[in-house]
Amino acid sequence: MREPMRRDEWCRRLFASIDAKDVREFLGFLTPDARFRYGSAPVIEGEAAIAEALTQLFAGVASLTHRVHELWETPGHIICRGEVTYRRPAGGSVRIPFCNVLTTRGEKIAVYDIYLDPTPLTAHGQAAADA
Repeated sequence: MREPMRRDEWCRRLFASIDAKDVREFLGFLTPDARFRYGSAPVIEGEAAIAEALTQLFAGVASLTHRVHELWETPGHIICRGEVTYRRPAGGSVRIPFCNVLTTRGEKIAVYDIYLDPTPLTAHGQAAADA
């Protein structure tokens, strides 16, 4: 019988899939009926819709890098707090704090809520936000 993966390693692999902009790998962490919310955007449901949204998000940035500062787990939930650095296609970068709340079903994510303010990523006055 396979031993379950340690939660910190599981989260490292989850964020590595996002940082690699690997939609297929990321979807492997989700239940087929998963719900996903990025910031204050509407909830997206199901693998196909989530894949489309992530493909659009990833196309809008040159790269992204997550640093998880804290990780908490309670039955059925994982909470990750950290910073994500987005590199813009035209140059420059912006670092944004985030808190992700994941509702799990077994080893899969059923609800993925990302709490962050994406305004600095799209702000026209980018000089002040650039890191």
